[in-house]
Order: sequence, then C-alpha cells, then structure tokens
Amino acid sequence: MLSWLPARPVRFPPVSHALRDPEGLLAAGGELTPEWLLAAYRHGIFPWYSDDQPILWWCPNPRMVLFPDELRITRSLEKRLRNGGLQVTFDHAFEAIVRACAAPRKGQPGTWITEEMHAAYVTLHRLGYARSVEVWRGAELVGGLYGVAMGPVFFGESMFSRTSDASKVALVHLVRAMRAGGGRLIDCQMHTSHLASLGARDIARTEFINYLESCLATSEQADGQYPLPCWGLPDDSSRVEPLTALT
Repeated sequence: MLSWLPARPVRFPPVSHALRDPEGLLAAGGELTPEWLLAAYRHGIFPWYSDDQPILWWCPNPRMVLFPDELRITRSLEKRLRNGGLQVTFDHAFEAIVRACAAPRKGQPGTWITEEMHAAYVTLHRLGYARSVEVWRGAELVGGLYGVAMGPVFFGESMFSRTSDASKVALVHLVRAMRAGGGRLIDCQMHTSHLASLGARDIARTEFINYLESCLATSEQADGQYPLPCWGLPDDSSRVEPLTALT
C-alpha cells in the first residue's frame, strides 16, 4: 500500500516498503523543499513524477550505480576527449543545464523536470548541494549534467547532449573531480544502456543503501546536519583531458 506523506514531519517510510509494481515507488506527497529533498537523498530516495501527478518518491531495486574507478572509456570517447574541441566548466550555468535536460526529446511525450522541480533544484544549487557540469563548444552549451552532491556521493539527476558524446564528456570530468577529491559513488538511479556502456552497473537495493550509509556516515557534521559536499570540483578546464581508455 502506497504511503501518503503530509507536509510535516519530514519522514519517509523504510525503503523496503517500496512497491514492486511500479518497481521502487515508495510514497507520494510531502514537499520539494530542501529539507525534504536532502532527507530523501540521505536515505537513497529521489523524486520523479509528471505535471499531472502528486510528488512521487522512489527507491528502485536494483539500483544502477557507477563507482568512479569503474568508469569505462571507449577508444572513440578517448578520441573525443582529446580532439573534440570541447571545453568543460563546473557550476557555471546550472539553470541552463536543467532547462536543457527538461527540453523535449525524440520519442518522449513530455518531461519529468517540471517547473516545480526546476525551482527546487535551483534552490539546492544556491545552498551548495546541487551541482552541474557544462560542456561547451566555444560559447555554445552542447551538453552537460546535474545532480546532488552529499559527502563523497553524487546523485545524478539528468544529462543531455546536443553533439556526439557531450554528456559522456561531462561524466568523465565529474569522475575526474571525484577521483581527485575522494568521491566514492555516483548514483545513476535507474538502469540505462547508455550508462551501462560507461561502466555503471546494477546492485541490490540493500547493498546500495548500506554503501550509501557508510559513505555519508564519514562526512556527517558533528551537529547532525546534512553534510555539505566534501569533494571539490575544479574551477575550469581549458581543454578536455582524457582518462586512460579501458576498452
């Protein structure tokens, strides 16, 4: 039976209560305030719903994740990184990234990134939690991604490309930043072949939750508040630097 969440208190049911059909649907209701969103991510839960639905909260089983050391770079992507004429920045155009991710895509009738969701993540960005990686060709924004950073974990929300491999280039640079700063986990939420080709894999929900708790336990502040991101993003990259190709 689906749980309905009032505006207060900020409290989710155990993730083990998530439905099997649809897979991972945990609860409805609540709000998209920073308090609700940070509590959700802290417990491995994320919002996903359409304009004509209430706020829906999910924790699917299995869970797709990418461990930074398992990133897979094909030879074609390595070539794009080296000679693609792309530049990468961090947190320079967060709202533009969210807008681009929300734009209509071929074969999709609409978007789950509603205006309410957009506003909620812009607020998280201003608080230092939501982060973006932008990929440029000259002055044109051609790809990127955004998500939520807590401690050594990055919870990916969405990515887009307007030119070949642009979102992959953004992911490579996110991984590079996390490797440099001690990041341990990228939550990809649900399985996609696109992310699987880059080394992401499915793990059981219990394994995901246990690993998430161990990651965040090391970065909790003494006063019990939600941890701020502990891995730093480099400022700008004047050019895209390749990582070692694995395939």
